[in-house]
Amino acid sequence: MKLNKPKHNLYKNGMYAVEGFIDIVKNETSFKWQLFMLLVMGVAAWVLPVNFVHSSILFISLFIPVLAEVANSAIERVVDLVTNEYHILAKQAKDAGATLVLLSLLVTLMIWIFTLVDAFRENL
Repeated sequence: MKLNKPKHNLYKNGMYAVEGFIDIVKNETSFKWQLFMLLVMGVAAWVLPVNFVHSSILFISLFIPVLAEVANSAIERVVDLVTNEYHILAKQAKDAGATLVLLSLLVTLMIWIFTLVDAFRENL
């Protein structure tokens, strides 16, 4: 019997997601920064003098680091659940989560660079 797996219910599953979001916003400073970046850069994506497709690509790419930060927060919580003591595997798991966030930021930066180069090359 699976004690930790509740019965499927769309409403309850949606509420679990909302609770998770609220918890991450309350407890993760990095996630707050990711949301701030999404807000500021999201406005920039739509204000820039580029076409709708380019603005959409820029805007959607901003969710990549947010998703990575959610995954990183989940990894950190599971590691902290398993042990509060130092263990090399715990460190490596947390470092891997941090690497995921870093790579997501680099990918987003590359998307912005390539998209803006393409957008402004069309305007020349």
